[in-house]
Amino acid sequence: MYQVNPQENDKTLAYELLTKETQTEIDVWLAKYPLDQRRSAVIGALHAAQEQNGGWLSKPIMQAVGQYLEIPAIWVYEAASFYSMFFTKPCGNHKVAICTNISCMLNGAEQIVEHAESTLGIKLGETTADGSITLVREEECVAACVGAPVMLIDGHYHENLTNMKIEELLTNLKNYEEKA
Repeated sequence: MYQVNPQENDKTLAYELLTKETQTEIDVWLAKYPLDQRRSAVIGALHAAQEQNGGWLSKPIMQAVGQYLEIPAIWVYEAASFYSMFFTKPCGNHKVAICTNISCMLNGAEQIVEHAESTLGIKLGETTADGSITLVREEECVAACVGAPVMLIDGHYHENLTNMKIEELLTNLKNYEEKA
């Protein structure tokens, strides 16, 4: 069983690691729930903290979120490690995920994964050498079966994928990074 660290009631770490902007965004989420349901704000708080931290959640940032929400840090870790939209290790500026569930699989998701890996020169779970793009692990389902196969780039859906469409999307993403 998780033991509450006596320092979790102290918000020092939260105030040191979370910017005022992130705290304000978390406060918006906290205002939506009764005081005894603070845990309900954890997803919104994690999104805010991840954005602040360059696209991923370190253990100290997750602990700070727990302190700020006044909930056990283990609850924050559980949410961050369960949901695929959260990253608990450094990753690229852009995240590319490919659905490999049944509809996408039947429509060629395996070939889509292979082509994306070839185009980027990395495997699933890896980041390009320049740190710009992470090819996220396979997604179980992104709820867009009618457009299978489907790829998400930074949370935006791209449906009815072909090798040509993948090359165009990933080339545009790489070119965008080079200009930035």
